[in-house]
Formats: sequence, C-alpha cells, structure tokens
Amino acid sequence: MITHYKMNLQNKLIIITGASSGIGLACAEECAKRGANIVLAARQYVKICEIADSLQTKYGIKALAVQTDVSVENDCIQLIKQSIYTFGKIDVLINNAGISMRALFNNLDLEVIRKVMDINFWGTVYCTKYALPHLLESKGSLVAVSSIAGIKGLPGRTGYSASKFAINGFLESIRIENLNKGLHVMLACPGFTASNIRNVALNSQAQSQGETSMEENKMMTATQVAIKIMDGIQNHKRQLIMTNQGKLTVFFQKFFPSLLDKLVYNHFKKEKDPLIN
Repeated sequence: MITHYKMNLQNKLIIITGASSGIGLACAEECAKRGANIVLAARQYVKICEIADSLQTKYGIKALAVQTDVSVENDCIQLIKQSIYTFGKIDVLINNAGISMRALFNNLDLEVIRKVMDINFWGTVYCTKYALPHLLESKGSLVAVSSIAGIKGLPGRTGYSASKFAINGFLESIRIENLNKGLHVMLACPGFTASNIRNVALNSQAQSQGETSMEENKMMTATQVAIKIMDGIQNHKRQLIMTNQGKLTVFFQKFFPSLLDKLVYNHFKKEKDPLIN
C-alpha cells in the first residue's frame, strides 16, 4: 500500500531540539530517512556531532549540529542564525526539548517548576520567536512535542503538566494569528513513551531522580512516536493523539472529567514507589 503525503520532505530543512536522545533522536533518524536535511540542537555537543556525521553517511543528507540550551534565549537565537546561514531557509521547527519532574507540589522546591518551565515552555517560545519569520516565508510547519499531560493534569507532575498546557495554548494562539499565511501548526501529544525522560526527571529538590517509576517495556517506542510525528507533518495534521489511552483521556476529559480524575488517581497509585495512596 502506497501512502500519499501532502508534503515532500526531500531537501527540506528541519530543526529538531532535544535531538541527542529519545523522541528527538528518533525524529532526526526519521527525517533523514525521508530525505530531509536537519539541524540537531541539544546541550551535548559531541553527541549531536556524532549523530549528524552518522546520519549524513547513512542517508546522504546534510546535517548540522548546534550546541543549544533552549532555556537560554541567546542559544536559541544562535540556533536559528546558524541554520539560516548554513541552509538559507527553515521548513520545519520541531520543538522537542523537554524535561519532566516527579514530586507532589506540597513537597517540592519551586525551583523544580522553574526549571521545567524554562526548558519546556520558554525553550519552545524562544525557538519559535526567532524561527517564525522564516517559517512564514517558507509556508512551513511549526511543531511542538506536547503530551497527554497537557490535556489532563497528572499527579506528581504539576510543573510538567503546566508546561505542556502552556505549550498547547501558545501554539493554538499562533495558529490562529497566522491562519491565512500558509503556516502549518501541529501539536504532537504522545502517551507514555519509552525513553530516558523519567530517569532524568527532576525530584522534589530539582535533582535527577535517576530511575523510572513506570514499566517502560509497555510503552510506545521513540521510533513509533517519530514516525507518527513525521507522517503528521507531511499530512498537515493539527493535533496527534497517539495512543488509545490518550484518545480515551481526551474523550473522558470532555464528557466525564470527574470520573477521569478518579481513573488517573487510581492509575498513579499503582506506579513504583507511588507518591499518592
């Protein structure tokens, strides 16, 4: 069966933040498979240089690594400047860089929420601000990797859910502001995805917790998520809800929100070393 896409990614220029691991790395691989040139942005410069070299050799595309801490506005400015200097255009920006957290609000240091918002929300704002004129010029795609946690607040993830709700509202507003300018805006909302995001999630003292609290082997893989994201970009989707659990969450939040509160509470009671009981 041949799938017909609306947008051909051959020789398009795609920027991916948080490209050193997880969904970002999987998206880089999937972009390269589809013939796109890519800019890899992450803090781990040596690692993204190695990834860029590998993808160029494997797929014959062009790849640029730019050391970027998305919580630093000037880093995001330089990311966009280097992308334009090297490739002369931006066709897609995938705001993927993110961090999670795991602590009850009553017990956490507020630095936890500041860090999560700085990376997840402000990182998206900074990159979008400086890429947007170029995306409007190319009639390109603005993408954010959000979460089901941006549709339903999750216990022990107050900062994370807040950041994803904020991203959702931010991109929805940008879509409407540019409704007749040819800009494609997409929110990708994976369910729980097997990656290192829970291992490096912040605890109540804003330190990496070091281990996951969930059964990673029962989750979507980063590659599966990346394929859905790239298909969504090519088909100009507005929003991607990627799992049955996610689709049920959206349905229950709309029609049975109180029941969903109880279901979410009971689900998180069962995680390893639960925060609620």
